[in-house]
Amino acid sequence: MVGPEIERLIQLLSRLPGLGPRSARRVALRLVEKRDTLLVPLAAAMAAAADKVKTCSVCGNFDSIDPCGVCTDPRRDDGLICVVEDVASLWAMERTAAFQGRYHVLGGLLSALDGVGPDDLGINRLVERVRRPTVSEVILATPATVEGQTTAHYLADRLAPLGKAVSGLAHGVPVGGELDYLDDGTISAALRARRSFNTGTL
Repeated sequence: MVGPEIERLIQLLSRLPGLGPRSARRVALRLVEKRDTLLVPLAAAMAAAADKVKTCSVCGNFDSIDPCGVCTDPRRDDGLICVVEDVASLWAMERTAAFQGRYHVLGGLLSALDGVGPDDLGINRLVERVRRPTVSEVILATPATVEGQTTAHYLADRLAPLGKAVSGLAHGVPVGGELDYLDDGTISAALRARRSFNTGTL
């Protein structure tokens, strides 16, 4: 039905998250139909990204400079390090503009089933960073999954001898969330993380 060039484009697109073969065909067709306004600029942007985007040697973020813009920003608090699973999690944190410290990207989570152990993640680099006297707190922002919590507990144990504060993100009812639509685990976590309306502590 199609030439090898389009078939190759469809195959590559189908590897992207959220795109199956049918969706990839629709995207490929749209790109070819809008060649001048979509396909050519996209190809140029992808070539530039492949050529210039680097992995930050300090935190693991993606940027065109190394160290990245977050690591070189003098307005950031050197005393706080937020540990995240991947760059997508880092970008999600940055969208909120609520955190003004530094980051550390693990590059995954501990998983015995998938054969991912401590040596496969950036844990040793994290320990060395936390040893610095300027660091006062490590925030473990791993997901509320079995692998995420296993990773967080392992990191807490590894960091404990360093004498720095180690905290985790609160889990529970999201802003705007209705109890009827939440799963049992979320409600249970919210109950455990409850706090007093008067003092902020229970």
